[in-house]
Amino acid sequence: MIAAAAQIAGEREIVVIGSQAILGTVDEPPPSLLISMEADVYPRNDPAKATAIDANLGDGSAFHGTYGYYAHGVGPETAKAPAGWTDRLVRVEIPPRVGQKDGVTALCLEIYDLVLSKCVAGRDRDWDFARDALEAGLVEIDELLLRIRDLPIDRSDQMHLRQMLEGIASRLDLG
Repeated sequence: MIAAAAQIAGEREIVVIGSQAILGTVDEPPPSLLISMEADVYPRNDPAKATAIDANLGDGSAFHGTYGYYAHGVGPETAKAPAGWTDRLVRVEIPPRVGQKDGVTALCLEIYDLVLSKCVAGRDRDWDFARDALEAGLVEIDELLLRIRDLPIDRSDQMHLRQMLEGIASRLDLG
């Protein structure tokens, strides 16, 4: 899908900010972290081209009908991750598709930034994602708590995230 998104956008670097970014940072993520059928993406150098990606590879597209998953064209403002997240993106080189001479690059949210951005979204499935990442040992509670202060949300929301993550860690007996 990343190669197709790059081709549609005419770009070589695609940023992945949704839950599927885990595929760029974890070799074998637990199945519970892979249940989303969409990838939130945008072209790094021209985020406005995300609308073309959404139109061609999005929900209800022929691509979606053929492959059973789809791209959701978003923008960098969609990621509510800790300050500096763009500097921590994980590069994944994708080899050229048949008939193409050049590959593309997926730039995936780093695992801590990913988990915290899911927590900011705050849906039940996002808290499940955070719990499963903690339970699998993919992230450490202390580092998550440390990075909360760098999230682009107000202080009361930061405190809420802290309480929720501490509650999850307590139920998992992580300290």
